Amino acid sequence: MGKIVDRVDKCCDYIKSKIDGFVPKVALILGSGLGDLAEQIEVVASVDYSDIQGFPQSTVAGHKGRFVFGHIGETPVVIMQGRVHYYEGYTMEDVVLPIRIMHSLGAGTLFLTNAAGGLGDGFKAGDLMVITDHISCFVPNPLLGPNEDALGVRFPDMSNVYDKDLQQLIFDTSAKLNIPVKQGVYLQLTGPSYETPAEVRMCKLLGASAVGMSTAVEAVVANHMKMKICGISFISNLASGISETPLSHEEVKAAGDAVAPKFQALVKEVIASM
Repeated sequence: MGKIVDRVDKCCDYIKSKIDGFVPKVALILGSGLGDLAEQIEVVASVDYSDIQGFPQSTVAGHKGRFVFGHIGETPVVIMQGRVHYYEGYTMEDVVLPIRIMHSLGAGTLFLTNAAGGLGDGFKAGDLMVITDHISCFVPNPLLGPNEDALGVRFPDMSNVYDKDLQQLIFDTSAKLNIPVKQGVYLQLTGPSYETPAEVRMCKLLGASAVGMSTAVEAVVANHMKMKICGISFISNLASGISETPLSHEEVKAAGDAVAPKFQALVKEVIASM
């Protein structure tokens, strides 16, 4: 057994002791300003990250730092109410550990959300963007090092990380609920500083529609384990050089609070249909 698998198993053993046999089908990660969705579901149990030995702690304001287990409709889910970021000083192994744990607990589908900066091209603050692909070469690949064969192959294919059927389900659901969504490519940088105008121009030249500080590495690890993946970026602001005002985390959180009702409605309906 490899070091990573052993670490995952130890965390899972503790979590299983607190959730009384509950097996999630879908894993949902809630991004900045969107954590209150976890309060809107039929909760079965919750486990604080701080109670799990060896588990990294979320240090970002607005991230509560716990797993919430419950049902959205008939679908059993595990929700990360607060994620772990590379910019917090953790190793990449720490950053993606929660994904491996949720998969080991039973989740075969990963639903990613984040707050991101829009790169123009028709995007505005408050938009929801279905992630169709990502660019992650600016952060360390989470699969560096000895491969854990129990989790996936050494060289995983990345042709279709974001499941086309799940994307279509989001589009269909958004039309049903009359909640407009756009689509585009998400690019992950390390943070925690926001991008310079020159970096924003670079991201646009590479084909990105939105830029943020999470998500892509989580998708890489989930894809390695053959999870089905979908994701929505909440466009919380226009990126530096496009926005007319300086960027701040408070702006991101306030915008997230404003869009929360329609975001929650969309995500809950999509998951209930899975």
